[in-house]
Amino acid sequence: MNPNTDKLVRRTTMVATVVAGYFLLTADYGPDPNVLDPIKNAIQSGEQSVKNFFFGSKQGVEEAKKPTSDATSEKHS
Repeated sequence: MNPNTDKLVRRTTMVATVVAGYFLLTADYGPDPNVLDPIKNAIQSGEQSVKNFFFGSKQGVEEAKKPTSDATSEKHS
C-alpha cells in the first residue's frame, strides 16, 4: 500500500475509534446507574469546563444582569 494512503487510513481509524468511544461512553443507558456513569460524569464535567473557559460562566452573567435589592429600593423611593 502507498505510504500516504496507509497514513490516511491509520488516522481515519484512530479518529473513528475515538468518536465511537465518545458516543458509547456518553450514551444514555436509562435511569438505572451503570458502570460507565463515573466516566460519563467526568467527560461531561470536562465539556462544561471547556465551555465555561471559552464562553464564560452563565451564572456570572445572570447575576450581573440582576439588579440588587438596594438599587431597586432606591428607584422606588
